[in-house]
Amino acid sequence: MNRDEVLLRRTLVLYEFYWAYEYKYHPGSLQKTINITASFYLHFMQHLLLLHGAIGGKDQLQPLAQLLSNSFIIHTLSFSGHGGNNIPDEPFSIELFANDVIQYLDQQNIEQSNIFGYSMGGYVGMYLAKHYPEKIIKVITLATKVYWDEAIAAKEIKMMDADILEQKVPAFAAQLAKRHAPNNWKTILMKAAEMLENLGRNNTLKTEDYTSVTTPCLLLLGDRDKMVTLDETAAVYKQLPNAQLGLLPNTPHPLEQVDNTLLSFMIYRFLKQQQ
Repeated sequence: MNRDEVLLRRTLVLYEFYWAYEYKYHPGSLQKTINITASFYLHFMQHLLLLHGAIGGKDQLQPLAQLLSNSFIIHTLSFSGHGGNNIPDEPFSIELFANDVIQYLDQQNIEQSNIFGYSMGGYVGMYLAKHYPEKIIKVITLATKVYWDEAIAAKEIKMMDADILEQKVPAFAAQLAKRHAPNNWKTILMKAAEMLENLGRNNTLKTEDYTSVTTPCLLLLGDRDKMVTLDETAAVYKQLPNAQLGLLPNTPHPLEQVDNTLLSFMIYRFLKQQQ
């Protein structure tokens, strides 16, 4: 427990006595006292921004957000073109999505935040840690593919064919249509495929780039993930000066199949650790 947490707990104990006194002798002012205490408590809570993956949206992160909401000030956002946001004229890119985050932090007057990123969201988090270290406290990634080449990109693009999705997994196609309305979900897939193609030609972050990322990082991977390999995740882990590596048991790549209780515990444990 750090100094701020000790101070917070001691102060809350004092407030409990104060609440009892106010409730007994000045019941009309109790709500004001509670509001002041809540503001004080929030002052000591860290911000945590949750970032979704490619062709995803912030709605996918609500179950995790609820589990962490008592310990952190939780934020979620949908990247440009996702979740009904305006589709930009420029191509989808890690840089574009990182700029979305910086704009959000500035709009919310948040000087620093922790980042949790699932899949592509984790890639955005690592990019932010490298290029905006003053804004980022810690980064947690889950199922983030960091190694890209043209062959890997081509393989992933094949699985983003809108016509095939409609034929073979119509429920998933309907989910995408709902998530990205009023935009055409097929346009989102097309622009996401273009981004993967560009990553395959020129990976935004090279393995050697991670050596200069001093932000504390936790790299998580499911042991059943068929998209992201342990080797590529471990390779980045070894390059990072201040990193931890963890495996989630019986966990495939899709976020909906992740044990959020276990994930929230690992996030909480890492963010509360003294560095």
